[in-house]
Amino acid sequence: MKRLKLHCLLSVLIAHVCQAFSATQKPNILLIVSEDNGPELGCYGDPYARTPNLDRLAAEGVRFENAFVPYSVCSPSRACFLTGLYSHQNGQIGLATHKFALYREDTPNIVTLLKPAGYHTGLIGKLHINPESAFPVDFRAIPGANFNRREKAEDYVVAAEKFWSQARKKPWFLSVNYPDAHLPFLRQAGGRPAKVQTGKDVKMLAWVGAESPRLLEVMADYYNCMARLDDWVGLLLDALAKTGADKNTLVIYIGDHGAQFPRGKGSVYEGGLRVPFIVRWPGHAMAGLVRKELVSTIDILPTALRAAKVTPIQKLPGWDLVPVLTDFQPDHWRSYIFAMTTGSFPRNCFVQHSIRDTRYKLIVTAQPGTENRIADSYLDEKHQHFVVSGVRPDERKTVSARTEKAYQRWEIPPRYELYDLKSDPHEWNDLSDDPDHSAAKNRLIKGLVDFRTRTRDPFLDPANVESFVTEQLANRDLGYRKKKSFRWSYLDSFPAWRATDAASDSQ
Repeated sequence: MKRLKLHCLLSVLIAHVCQAFSATQKPNILLIVSEDNGPELGCYGDPYARTPNLDRLAAEGVRFENAFVPYSVCSPSRACFLTGLYSHQNGQIGLATHKFALYREDTPNIVTLLKPAGYHTGLIGKLHINPESAFPVDFRAIPGANFNRREKAEDYVVAAEKFWSQARKKPWFLSVNYPDAHLPFLRQAGGRPAKVQTGKDVKMLAWVGAESPRLLEVMADYYNCMARLDDWVGLLLDALAKTGADKNTLVIYIGDHGAQFPRGKGSVYEGGLRVPFIVRWPGHAMAGLVRKELVSTIDILPTALRAAKVTPIQKLPGWDLVPVLTDFQPDHWRSYIFAMTTGSFPRNCFVQHSIRDTRYKLIVTAQPGTENRIADSYLDEKHQHFVVSGVRPDERKTVSARTEKAYQRWEIPPRYELYDLKSDPHEWNDLSDDPDHSAAKNRLIKGLVDFRTRTRDPFLDPANVESFVTEQLANRDLGYRKKKSFRWSYLDSFPAWRATDAASDSQ
Protein backbone atom coordinates (compact mmCIF):
# COMPACT_ATOMS: atom_id res chain seq x y z
CA MET A 1 0.00 0.00 0.00
CA LYS A 2 2.85 2.39 0.87
CA ARG A 3 4.51 1.64 -2.46
CA LEU A 4 1.20 2.21 -4.28
CA LYS A 5 0.66 5.54 -2.52
CA LEU A 6 4.25 6.57 -3.28
CA HIS A 7 3.81 5.60 -6.91
CA CYS A 8 0.56 7.60 -7.19
CA LEU A 9 2.18 10.61 -5.54
CA LEU A 10 5.14 10.38 -7.91
CA SER A 11 2.79 10.15 -10.89
CA VAL A 12 0.94 13.27 -9.76
CA LEU A 13 4.22 15.16 -9.31
CA ILE A 14 5.46 14.11 -12.75
CA ALA A 15 2.15 15.20 -14.29
CA HIS A 16 2.41 18.60 -12.61
CA VAL A 17 6.00 19.04 -13.76
CA CYS A 18 5.08 18.08 -17.35
CA GLN A 19 2.11 20.40 -17.30
CA ALA A 20 4.25 23.28 -16.02
CA PHE A 21 6.93 22.54 -18.64
CA SER A 22 4.32 22.45 -21.41
CA ALA A 23 2.90 25.76 -20.26
CA THR A 24 6.29 27.47 -20.49
CA GLN A 25 7.72 25.64 -23.50
CA LYS A 26 7.55 27.64 -26.71
CA PRO A 27 5.55 25.91 -29.42
CA ASN A 28 6.89 24.96 -32.81
CA ILE A 29 5.11 26.75 -35.67
CA LEU A 30 4.33 25.05 -38.98
CA LEU A 31 2.87 27.33 -41.67
CA ILE A 32 1.50 25.43 -44.67
CA VAL A 33 0.67 27.55 -47.72
CA SER A 34 -0.99 26.37 -50.92
CA GLU A 35 -1.21 28.24 -54.22
CA ASP A 36 -4.18 29.84 -55.91
CA ASN A 37 -7.07 28.17 -54.12
CA GLY A 38 -10.04 29.39 -52.18
CA PRO A 39 -11.99 27.30 -49.65
CA GLU A 40 -12.67 24.49 -52.13
CA LEU A 41 -12.28 21.85 -49.42
CA GLY A 42 -14.62 19.23 -48.08
CA CYS A 43 -14.59 20.82 -44.63
CA TYR A 44 -15.84 24.06 -46.18
CA GLY A 45 -18.74 22.24 -47.79
CA ASP A 46 -17.46 21.86 -51.35
CA PRO A 47 -19.19 18.76 -52.77
CA TYR A 48 -16.52 18.08 -55.40
CA ALA A 49 -13.43 18.39 -53.20
CA ARG A 50 -11.52 15.29 -52.11
CA THR A 51 -9.50 16.62 -49.20
CA PRO A 52 -9.60 14.13 -46.30
CA ASN A 53 -6.29 15.25 -44.77
CA LEU A 54 -7.19 18.93 -44.64
CA ASP A 55 -10.67 17.98 -43.46
CA ARG A 56 -9.07 16.01 -40.62
CA LEU A 57 -6.83 18.96 -39.78
CA ALA A 58 -9.96 21.12 -39.48
CA ALA A 59 -11.63 18.49 -37.29
CA GLU A 60 -8.59 18.56 -34.99
CA GLY A 61 -8.46 22.34 -34.83
CA VAL A 62 -10.30 25.55 -35.66
CA ARG A 63 -11.71 26.39 -39.07
CA PHE A 64 -12.26 30.05 -39.87
CA GLU A 65 -15.33 30.38 -42.06
CA ASN A 66 -14.71 34.00 -43.13
CA ALA A 67 -11.00 34.32 -43.88
CA PHE A 68 -9.47 36.66 -46.46
CA VAL A 69 -6.20 37.88 -47.97
CA PRO A 70 -5.36 41.58 -48.35
CA TYR A 71 -4.24 41.12 -51.99
CA SER A 72 -5.17 38.24 -54.29
CA VAL A 73 -1.82 37.66 -56.04
CA CYS A 74 1.11 35.60 -54.76
CA SER A 75 3.93 38.03 -53.92
CA PRO A 76 1.84 40.74 -52.22
CA SER A 77 -0.22 38.17 -50.35
CA ARG A 78 2.86 36.39 -49.01
CA ALA A 79 4.54 39.64 -48.03
CA CYS A 80 1.43 40.58 -46.07
CA PHE A 81 1.26 37.46 -43.92
CA LEU A 82 5.02 37.25 -43.37
CA THR A 83 5.48 40.93 -42.40
CA GLY A 84 2.08 41.43 -40.80
CA LEU A 85 1.67 44.61 -42.86
CA TYR A 86 -0.65 45.56 -45.70
CA SER A 87 0.85 45.86 -49.19
CA HIS A 88 0.92 49.65 -49.19
CA GLN A 89 2.70 49.51 -45.82
CA ASN A 90 5.43 46.99 -46.75
CA GLY A 91 5.88 47.96 -50.43
CA GLN A 92 5.36 44.59 -52.14
CA ILE A 93 2.46 45.77 -54.31
CA GLY A 94 3.22 43.50 -57.26
CA LEU A 95 5.00 40.35 -58.34
CA ALA A 96 8.59 39.76 -57.27
CA THR A 97 9.34 38.42 -60.74
CA HIS A 98 8.49 41.90 -62.06
CA LYS A 99 10.87 43.81 -59.76
CA PHE A 100 8.28 44.77 -57.13
CA ALA A 101 9.78 44.67 -53.64
CA LEU A 102 9.56 45.60 -49.99
CA TYR A 103 10.38 49.26 -49.35
CA ARG A 104 13.09 48.20 -46.91
CA GLU A 105 15.17 45.06 -46.57
CA ASP A 106 15.09 45.43 -42.78
CA THR A 107 11.29 45.23 -42.59
CA PRO A 108 10.55 43.13 -39.47
CA ASN A 109 8.99 39.79 -40.37
CA ILE A 110 8.18 36.40 -38.93
CA VAL A 111 11.74 35.14 -39.47
CA THR A 112 13.62 38.12 -38.03
CA LEU A 113 11.26 38.32 -35.08
CA LEU A 114 11.35 34.62 -34.14
CA LYS A 115 15.08 33.99 -34.60
CA PRO A 116 16.17 36.25 -31.69
CA ALA A 117 13.63 34.41 -29.55
CA GLY A 118 15.57 31.19 -30.05
CA TYR A 119 13.66 29.74 -32.99
CA HIS A 120 15.30 27.62 -35.69
CA THR A 121 13.73 28.90 -38.92
CA GLY A 122 13.14 27.27 -42.27
CA LEU A 123 11.46 27.70 -45.64
CA ILE A 124 10.58 24.93 -48.08
CA GLY A 125 9.20 26.01 -51.45
CA LYS A 126 9.07 29.45 -52.98
CA LEU A 127 9.28 32.76 -51.13
CA HIS A 128 8.45 35.10 -54.05
CA ILE A 129 9.20 38.35 -52.19
CA ASN A 130 11.97 40.85 -52.91
CA PRO A 131 14.56 40.95 -51.54
CA GLU A 132 14.84 37.34 -50.40
CA SER A 133 17.65 38.43 -48.08
CA ALA A 134 14.99 40.11 -45.90
CA PHE A 135 14.07 36.58 -44.72
CA PRO A 136 17.34 35.08 -43.38
CA VAL A 137 16.10 31.59 -42.59
CA ASP A 138 18.44 28.99 -41.12
CA PHE A 139 17.30 26.32 -43.58
CA ARG A 140 16.22 26.59 -47.24
CA ALA A 141 15.06 23.84 -49.59
CA ILE A 142 13.25 23.54 -52.95
CA PRO A 143 13.48 27.30 -53.56
CA GLY A 144 11.65 27.27 -56.90
CA ALA A 145 7.92 27.52 -57.53
CA ASN A 146 7.80 23.89 -58.77
CA PHE A 147 4.82 24.62 -61.03
CA ASN A 148 5.86 21.66 -63.23
CA ARG A 149 5.60 19.46 -60.10
CA ARG A 150 8.96 17.78 -60.80
CA GLU A 151 9.76 17.83 -57.09
CA LYS A 152 7.45 15.30 -55.50
CA ALA A 153 5.61 15.28 -52.20
CA GLU A 154 8.31 13.02 -50.75
CA ASP A 155 10.95 15.67 -51.54
CA TYR A 156 9.16 18.15 -49.32
CA VAL A 157 8.90 15.59 -46.52
CA VAL A 158 12.61 14.72 -46.76
CA ALA A 159 13.46 18.42 -46.57
CA ALA A 160 11.18 18.89 -43.55
CA GLU A 161 12.72 15.91 -41.75
CA LYS A 162 16.20 17.33 -42.37
CA PHE A 163 15.08 20.68 -40.97
CA TRP A 164 13.57 19.08 -37.88
CA SER A 165 16.74 17.09 -37.21
CA GLN A 166 18.81 20.27 -37.42
CA ALA A 167 16.55 22.11 -34.98
CA ARG A 168 17.53 19.65 -32.24
CA LYS A 169 15.99 20.92 -28.99
CA LYS A 170 15.24 24.44 -30.19
CA PRO A 171 11.67 25.51 -31.00
CA TRP A 172 11.25 25.93 -34.72
CA PHE A 173 9.32 27.85 -37.35
CA LEU A 174 8.90 26.20 -40.74
CA SER A 175 6.96 27.47 -43.73
CA VAL A 176 6.12 24.85 -46.36
CA ASN A 177 4.80 26.21 -49.66
CA TYR A 178 3.16 23.85 -52.12
CA PRO A 179 2.68 24.46 -55.89
CA ASP A 180 -0.92 23.23 -56.16
CA ALA A 181 -3.34 24.55 -57.20
CA HIS A 182 -1.41 27.01 -59.39
CA LEU A 183 -1.61 26.84 -63.17
CA PRO A 184 -0.92 24.68 -65.06
CA PHE A 185 -3.72 22.55 -63.61
CA LEU A 186 -2.00 19.20 -64.04
CA ARG A 187 -4.48 16.36 -64.08
CA GLN A 188 -1.96 14.02 -62.51
CA ALA A 189 1.65 14.37 -61.32
CA GLY A 190 3.80 11.78 -59.62
CA GLY A 191 0.84 9.40 -59.65
CA ARG A 192 -1.31 11.85 -57.68
CA PRO A 193 -4.20 11.95 -57.37
CA ALA A 194 -4.54 8.20 -57.77
CA LYS A 195 -8.04 8.61 -59.18
CA VAL A 196 -8.65 11.64 -61.37
CA GLN A 197 -11.84 13.61 -61.86
CA THR A 198 -13.12 14.72 -65.26
CA GLY A 199 -15.57 17.36 -66.40
CA LYS A 200 -18.46 14.94 -65.85
CA ASP A 201 -17.68 14.82 -62.13
CA VAL A 202 -17.72 18.54 -61.25
CA LYS A 203 -19.52 21.86 -61.66
CA MET A 204 -18.01 25.32 -62.16
CA LEU A 205 -17.37 27.55 -59.19
CA ALA A 206 -20.55 29.54 -58.65
CA TRP A 207 -18.84 32.93 -58.85
CA VAL A 208 -17.36 32.31 -62.33
CA GLY A 209 -20.68 32.59 -64.15
CA ALA A 210 -19.73 30.61 -67.26
CA GLU A 211 -19.72 26.90 -68.09
CA SER A 212 -18.79 24.79 -71.11
CA PRO A 213 -17.42 21.29 -71.70
CA ARG A 214 -13.92 22.79 -72.01
CA LEU A 215 -14.22 24.85 -68.83
CA LEU A 216 -15.56 21.83 -66.94
CA GLU A 217 -12.43 19.87 -67.85
CA VAL A 218 -10.31 22.79 -66.60
CA MET A 219 -12.41 22.86 -63.44
CA ALA A 220 -11.93 19.11 -62.94
CA ASP A 221 -8.18 19.51 -63.15
CA TYR A 222 -8.31 22.28 -60.56
CA TYR A 223 -10.01 19.78 -58.24
CA ASN A 224 -7.36 17.19 -59.16
CA CYS A 225 -4.75 19.73 -58.07
CA MET A 226 -6.60 20.17 -54.78
CA ALA A 227 -6.69 16.41 -54.23
CA ARG A 228 -2.94 16.22 -54.88
CA LEU A 229 -2.33 19.12 -52.51
CA ASP A 230 -4.27 17.24 -49.85
CA ASP A 231 -2.09 14.16 -50.36
CA TRP A 232 1.04 16.26 -49.93
CA VAL A 233 -0.25 17.91 -46.77
CA GLY A 234 -1.18 14.50 -45.35
CA LEU A 235 2.32 13.13 -45.89
CA LEU A 236 3.85 16.18 -44.19
CA LEU A 237 1.56 15.96 -41.16
CA ASP A 238 2.20 12.22 -40.86
CA ALA A 239 5.94 12.88 -40.86
CA LEU A 240 5.51 15.53 -38.18
CA ALA A 241 3.51 13.10 -36.04
CA LYS A 242 6.30 10.52 -36.29
CA THR A 243 8.72 12.97 -34.69
CA GLY A 244 6.41 13.34 -31.69
CA ALA A 245 6.63 17.14 -32.03
CA ASP A 246 3.06 17.51 -33.27
CA LYS A 247 1.73 17.78 -29.70
CA ASN A 248 3.62 21.04 -29.26
CA THR A 249 3.23 22.44 -32.77
CA LEU A 250 0.97 25.26 -33.86
CA VAL A 251 -0.11 24.31 -37.39
CA ILE A 252 -1.58 27.00 -39.62
CA TYR A 253 -2.86 26.20 -43.10
CA ILE A 254 -3.93 28.84 -45.63
CA GLY A 255 -4.33 29.33 -49.36
CA ASP A 256 -2.37 32.36 -50.57
CA HIS A 257 -5.45 33.68 -52.45
CA GLY A 258 -8.39 32.49 -54.53
CA ALA A 259 -8.44 30.33 -57.64
CA GLN A 260 -7.34 31.56 -61.07
CA PHE A 261 -10.73 31.80 -62.71
CA PRO A 262 -12.67 34.88 -63.90
CA ARG A 263 -13.47 37.23 -60.99
CA GLY A 264 -10.97 35.35 -58.83
CA LYS A 265 -7.19 35.69 -58.58
CA GLY A 266 -6.05 39.28 -59.11
CA SER A 267 -9.45 40.80 -58.41
CA VAL A 268 -10.97 42.24 -55.24
CA TYR A 269 -14.06 40.08 -55.57
CA GLU A 270 -14.75 37.38 -52.99
CA GLY A 271 -13.52 34.68 -55.38
CA GLY A 272 -10.04 36.18 -55.24
CA LEU A 273 -9.91 37.19 -51.59
CA ARG A 274 -11.62 34.43 -49.62
CA VAL A 275 -9.33 31.59 -48.56
CA PRO A 276 -9.24 28.54 -46.29
CA PHE A 277 -7.71 29.20 -42.88
CA ILE A 278 -7.27 26.31 -40.42
CA VAL A 279 -5.40 26.32 -37.09
CA ARG A 280 -4.49 23.24 -35.06
CA TRP A 281 -2.72 23.70 -31.73
CA PRO A 282 -3.17 20.81 -29.26
CA GLY A 283 -4.15 22.03 -25.82
CA HIS A 284 -4.95 25.53 -27.10
CA ALA A 285 -7.20 25.30 -30.16
CA MET A 286 -10.57 23.62 -29.64
CA ALA A 287 -11.00 20.62 -31.92
CA GLY A 288 -13.78 20.92 -34.48
CA LEU A 289 -14.53 24.56 -33.72
CA VAL A 290 -15.83 26.80 -36.51
CA ARG A 291 -15.43 30.57 -36.03
CA LYS A 292 -17.48 33.09 -38.00
CA GLU A 293 -15.44 36.21 -37.23
CA LEU A 294 -13.86 38.19 -40.07
CA VAL A 295 -10.19 37.20 -40.11
CA SER A 296 -7.31 37.95 -42.44
CA THR A 297 -3.97 36.36 -43.22
CA ILE A 298 -2.55 39.63 -41.86
CA ASP A 299 -3.42 38.05 -38.48
CA ILE A 300 -0.89 35.22 -38.82
CA LEU A 301 2.13 37.18 -37.55
CA PRO A 302 0.55 38.60 -34.37
CA THR A 303 -0.88 35.15 -33.63
CA ALA A 304 2.49 33.44 -34.08
CA LEU A 305 4.23 36.04 -31.93
CA ARG A 306 1.64 35.62 -29.17
CA ALA A 307 2.11 31.86 -29.24
CA ALA A 308 5.91 32.24 -29.15
CA LYS A 309 5.72 34.83 -26.35
CA VAL A 310 7.46 37.42 -28.52
CA THR A 311 6.57 41.10 -28.27
CA PRO A 312 6.37 42.75 -31.73
CA ILE A 313 8.76 45.66 -32.18
CA GLN A 314 6.10 47.73 -33.91
CA LYS A 315 2.35 48.04 -33.84
CA LEU A 316 0.84 45.54 -36.26
CA PRO A 317 -2.52 46.08 -37.99
CA GLY A 318 -3.58 42.44 -37.68
CA TRP A 319 -5.43 40.76 -34.82
CA ASP A 320 -4.11 38.07 -32.50
CA LEU A 321 -6.30 35.00 -33.13
CA VAL A 322 -5.36 33.10 -29.95
CA PRO A 323 -8.47 34.35 -28.07
CA VAL A 324 -10.77 32.90 -30.75
CA LEU A 325 -9.15 29.46 -30.87
CA THR A 326 -11.66 28.39 -28.22
CA ASP A 327 -15.36 29.10 -27.73
CA PHE A 328 -14.48 32.29 -25.86
CA GLN A 329 -16.56 35.24 -27.10
CA PRO A 330 -14.46 38.43 -27.26
CA ASP A 331 -16.13 41.70 -26.30
CA HIS A 332 -14.79 43.37 -29.42
CA TRP A 333 -13.72 42.18 -32.86
CA ARG A 334 -12.88 43.84 -36.16
CA SER A 335 -15.77 45.27 -38.13
CA TYR A 336 -14.12 45.40 -41.55
CA ILE A 337 -11.83 43.49 -43.89
CA PHE A 338 -9.71 45.47 -46.39
CA ALA A 339 -8.04 44.53 -49.68
CA MET A 340 -6.47 46.08 -52.74
CA THR A 341 -5.01 45.28 -56.15
CA THR A 342 -2.66 47.03 -58.54
CA GLY A 343 -2.87 44.26 -61.13
CA SER A 344 0.56 43.07 -59.91
CA PHE A 345 2.50 43.82 -63.15
CA PRO A 346 2.32 46.31 -66.04
CA ARG A 347 0.18 44.35 -68.47
CA ASN A 348 -2.50 43.87 -65.82
CA CYS A 349 -2.16 47.27 -64.18
CA PHE A 350 -5.37 48.45 -62.48
CA VAL A 351 -5.83 49.97 -59.02
CA GLN A 352 -8.81 49.05 -56.84
CA HIS A 353 -9.59 48.83 -53.12
CA SER A 354 -12.30 46.98 -51.23
CA ILE A 355 -13.86 46.92 -47.80
CA ARG A 356 -16.43 44.47 -46.45
CA ASP A 357 -18.24 43.84 -43.20
CA THR A 358 -20.34 40.84 -42.24
CA ARG A 359 -22.94 41.75 -44.87
CA TYR A 360 -21.91 44.42 -47.37
CA LYS A 361 -18.96 44.77 -49.74
CA LEU A 362 -17.75 48.02 -51.34
CA ILE A 363 -15.28 48.18 -54.23
CA VAL A 364 -13.64 51.49 -55.12
CA THR A 365 -11.89 51.99 -58.47
CA ALA A 366 -9.12 54.59 -58.53
CA GLN A 367 -9.60 55.42 -62.22
CA PRO A 368 -13.25 54.60 -62.99
CA GLY A 369 -14.41 54.15 -66.56
CA THR A 370 -10.99 52.90 -67.74
CA GLU A 371 -9.98 49.49 -69.01
CA ASN A 372 -9.48 46.86 -66.32
CA ARG A 373 -6.56 44.83 -67.67
CA ILE A 374 -7.00 42.20 -64.95
CA ALA A 375 -10.42 41.36 -66.39
CA ASP A 376 -8.94 41.31 -69.90
CA SER A 377 -6.58 38.49 -68.93
CA TYR A 378 -9.66 36.32 -68.28
CA LEU A 379 -12.16 37.65 -70.82
CA ASP A 380 -10.12 38.80 -73.85
CA GLU A 381 -8.26 36.17 -75.87
CA LYS A 382 -6.11 38.94 -77.37
CA HIS A 383 -4.61 39.75 -73.97
CA GLN A 384 -0.97 38.61 -73.91
CA HIS A 385 -1.60 36.70 -70.68
CA PHE A 386 -5.03 35.23 -71.35
CA VAL A 387 -5.30 32.10 -69.19
CA VAL A 388 -6.67 28.67 -69.99
CA SER A 389 -9.23 29.11 -67.23
CA GLY A 390 -10.55 32.27 -68.85
CA VAL A 391 -13.82 32.58 -70.79
CA ARG A 392 -13.50 32.41 -74.59
CA PRO A 393 -15.76 34.42 -76.92
CA ASP A 394 -17.94 31.44 -77.87
CA GLU A 395 -18.38 30.56 -74.17
CA ARG A 396 -19.21 34.12 -73.27
CA LYS A 397 -22.08 34.13 -75.75
CA THR A 398 -23.81 31.47 -73.65
CA VAL A 399 -23.68 33.22 -70.25
CA SER A 400 -26.76 34.69 -68.60
CA ALA A 401 -27.68 38.37 -68.90
CA ARG A 402 -26.77 38.78 -65.23
CA THR A 403 -23.30 37.33 -65.78
CA GLU A 404 -22.71 39.39 -68.92
CA LYS A 405 -23.61 42.57 -67.05
CA ALA A 406 -21.19 41.64 -64.28
CA TYR A 407 -18.43 40.91 -66.81
CA GLN A 408 -18.95 44.29 -68.46
CA ARG A 409 -18.84 46.01 -65.08
CA TRP A 410 -15.59 44.20 -64.29
CA GLU A 411 -14.07 45.20 -67.65
CA ILE A 412 -14.92 48.92 -67.23
CA PRO A 413 -15.63 49.45 -63.53
CA PRO A 414 -17.54 52.42 -62.11
CA ARG A 415 -16.21 54.45 -59.20
CA TYR A 416 -18.15 52.37 -56.69
CA GLU A 417 -19.63 48.88 -56.56
CA LEU A 418 -21.75 47.75 -53.62
CA TYR A 419 -22.91 44.21 -52.94
CA ASP A 420 -25.21 42.69 -50.33
CA LEU A 421 -23.29 39.49 -49.59
CA LYS A 422 -26.15 38.09 -47.55
CA SER A 423 -28.52 37.91 -50.53
CA ASP A 424 -25.88 38.01 -53.26
CA PRO A 425 -22.73 36.19 -52.05
CA HIS A 426 -21.21 36.00 -55.54
CA GLU A 427 -21.47 39.76 -56.23
CA TRP A 428 -23.70 39.86 -59.29
CA ASN A 429 -26.00 42.78 -58.44
CA ASP A 430 -24.37 46.20 -57.96
CA LEU A 431 -26.37 48.27 -55.46
CA SER A 432 -24.14 51.34 -55.45
CA ASP A 433 -26.84 53.53 -57.06
CA ASP A 434 -29.73 52.07 -55.04
CA PRO A 435 -30.97 54.74 -52.58
CA ASP A 436 -32.19 52.02 -50.24
CA HIS A 437 -28.55 51.05 -49.65
CA SER A 438 -27.01 54.52 -49.53
CA ALA A 439 -26.44 54.34 -45.76
CA ALA A 440 -24.39 51.12 -46.12
CA LYS A 441 -22.47 52.61 -49.05
CA ASN A 442 -21.61 55.82 -47.20
CA ARG A 443 -20.62 53.93 -44.07
CA LEU A 444 -18.23 51.70 -46.03
CA ILE A 445 -16.78 54.65 -47.95
CA LYS A 446 -15.99 56.35 -44.65
CA GLY A 447 -14.59 53.11 -43.19
CA LEU A 448 -12.27 52.65 -46.16
CA VAL A 449 -11.06 56.25 -46.13
CA ASP A 450 -10.44 56.04 -42.38
CA PHE A 451 -8.45 52.82 -42.80
CA ARG A 452 -6.37 54.12 -45.70
CA THR A 453 -5.68 57.37 -43.87
CA ARG A 454 -4.74 55.58 -40.65
CA THR A 455 -2.38 53.19 -42.47
CA ARG A 456 -1.08 55.95 -44.76
CA ASP A 457 -1.95 54.48 -48.15
CA PRO A 458 -0.07 56.42 -50.87
CA PHE A 459 -2.86 55.68 -53.35
CA LEU A 460 -5.09 58.07 -51.40
CA ASP A 461 -3.30 60.80 -53.34
CA PRO A 462 -4.55 60.82 -56.98
CA ALA A 463 -1.12 62.07 -58.07
CA ASN A 464 0.45 58.85 -56.76
CA VAL A 465 -2.12 56.76 -58.63
CA GLU A 466 -1.46 58.66 -61.84
CA SER A 467 2.33 58.40 -61.62
CA PHE A 468 2.19 54.70 -60.71
CA VAL A 469 -0.17 53.77 -63.55
CA THR A 470 1.71 55.92 -66.08
CA GLU A 471 5.00 54.22 -65.26
CA GLN A 472 3.43 50.77 -65.37
CA LEU A 473 1.81 51.31 -68.77
CA ALA A 474 5.04 52.73 -70.15
CA ASN A 475 6.73 49.43 -69.34
CA ARG A 476 4.31 46.97 -70.90
CA ASP A 477 7.09 45.60 -73.09
CA LEU A 478 8.57 44.12 -69.88
CA GLY A 479 12.07 45.13 -70.96
CA TYR A 480 12.88 46.06 -67.36
CA ARG A 481 13.06 42.39 -66.45
CA LYS A 482 16.45 42.16 -68.21
CA LYS A 483 17.87 45.23 -66.43
CA LYS A 484 19.62 44.29 -63.20
CA SER A 485 19.62 47.85 -61.89
CA PHE A 486 15.98 48.59 -62.71
CA ARG A 487 13.95 49.95 -59.81
CA TRP A 488 10.31 51.07 -59.79
CA SER A 489 10.05 54.73 -58.77
CA TYR A 490 7.26 54.01 -56.26
CA LEU A 491 9.84 52.27 -54.05
CA ASP A 492 11.27 55.71 -53.30
CA SER A 493 8.31 58.03 -53.79
CA PHE A 494 5.78 56.08 -51.71
CA PRO A 495 7.95 55.86 -48.55
CA ALA A 496 8.70 59.58 -48.89
CA TRP A 497 4.97 60.33 -49.19
CA ARG A 498 4.17 58.10 -46.22
CA ALA A 499 6.86 59.77 -44.09
CA THR A 500 5.63 63.26 -45.00
CA ASP A 501 2.04 62.24 -44.33
CA ALA A 502 3.00 60.73 -40.97
CA ALA A 503 4.86 63.91 -40.01
CA SER A 504 1.82 66.05 -40.86
CA ASP A 505 -0.43 63.73 -38.82
CA SER A 506 1.76 64.19 -35.74
CA GLN A 507 1.73 67.99 -35.92
